[in-house]
Amino acid sequence: MTAMLMKPEISVVIPIYNEQAGLAALFARLYPALDKLGASYEIVFVNDGSRDNSVSILAEQFRQRPDVTRVVLFNGNYGQHMAILAGFEASRGEIMITLDADLQNPPEEIGNLVAKMREGYDYVGSIRRKRQDSAWRTYASKAMNSLRERITNIKITDQGNMLRAYGRNVVDLMNQCAEVNTFVPALAYRFARKPTEITVEHEERSAGESKYSLYSLIRLNFDLVTGFSLVPLQFYSMMGMLMSLLSGLLVLVLLVRRLFLGAEAEGVFTLFAITFFFMGVILFGIGLLGEYVGRIFQQVRARPRYVVQTILQQKPGESVDMPPPGVEKRTVGRGHD
Repeated sequence: MTAMLMKPEISVVIPIYNEQAGLAALFARLYPALDKLGASYEIVFVNDGSRDNSVSILAEQFRQRPDVTRVVLFNGNYGQHMAILAGFEASRGEIMITLDADLQNPPEEIGNLVAKMREGYDYVGSIRRKRQDSAWRTYASKAMNSLRERITNIKITDQGNMLRAYGRNVVDLMNQCAEVNTFVPALAYRFARKPTEITVEHEERSAGESKYSLYSLIRLNFDLVTGFSLVPLQFYSMMGMLMSLLSGLLVLVLLVRRLFLGAEAEGVFTLFAITFFFMGVILFGIGLLGEYVGRIFQQVRARPRYVVQTILQQKPGESVDMPPPGVEKRTVGRGHD
């Protein structure tokens, strides 16, 4: 294979976190799939603080294919979306493809996304034809997708699918953002001039297990909603006004009953129930407000969103069989805790 062009047409960004069990299978399918496209490409692996042997395996793969392989190493774990943003920062292609390392999205589908991008689209999402996840994950994802679309007006049919294509114009705009917490597909959708979606195949996980627990999925969707919309706050404000009105009417009714019917104790438990309901709503509202305040707090501190420790890459003029060069530690991005 000839040496990689300085600006390849395709860049594939893959976040890696404790994926040693499945990397060999990924390499065996990914490189042949890209070679068959007949286009210049690069693969950017971003190691998100793996605690297993993923780094060693990635370094060995770099030695074998340094012409088309780059490896970005974080100094810790910053999350999947921060890893993708770091990959975008390091990538040089005109078409960016994001892909999970677990092979649930077949690498052979990359060609379909590239073909769609060449039709003039600048963002191509993907919809899994037949999901291979558990039933609760599938139904929970569909429910959250529907709720999220109503709140944020971001039309992403399958937000949990990582296989997506982004134009250089969209990626450049995302690289200018300094948000602490963000959801890459939604951010790209906001910047895209001509977005679309295609249907892709979905396979069972080749090895390992999902890195997203139920709590993580809830947090991800909560961050997505609060990061792209003020509707939750506006809804809570309107609900507060409505409850205040109803509370005032209830007090008036109770006052009239006391004046004309006298004191009574039969409705005391009803009042307790109403009081507890109001308290629950108030606590929920305080928590929601705290989410927004917390995002502001993280943003104003302006800490680095992630720290890139090393990038393994072949420099122009170097032999392809050279050991991976070292790169000085540097910070990228802003605002991460």
